[in-house]
Amino acid sequence: MKNLSQSLLGGFFALLFLLLFTGSALAQDPTKVDSTHYKVVFENDQVRVLRITYGAGEKSVMHYHPDAVAVFLTDNQVNFTLPDGKVLETTAVKGQTIWTPAGKHLPQNVGDEPLEIILIEIKN
Repeated sequence: MKNLSQSLLGGFFALLFLLLFTGSALAQDPTKVDSTHYKVVFENDQVRVLRITYGAGEKSVMHYHPDAVAVFLTDNQVNFTLPDGKVLETTAVKGQTIWTPAGKHLPQNVGDEPLEIILIEIKN
């Protein structure tokens, strides 16, 4: 009986860990936590393409992106707050294309104009 109780308890903790981990991982998907700014426009087994739009001064929530390529459809000024609290101030010009390594951030459009970006996330 003791072995059965220990086995059930171990299984419970394993399930609890899995649920918590899965929930936090899903919560980091920008299309789930900030559907106002992030829309999926294409997806297959190799990439997911997002259209990102922010009005002037608008801010998101902390979220995660895998490795990706960003194509800027507008000029923009964005501050990215990282999980450790560090803030990266960035600017980009319309037509610019950059590689963005995987990571978490909280973006804010600090410019006076709306911004639009196409983000091509790479699936592993």
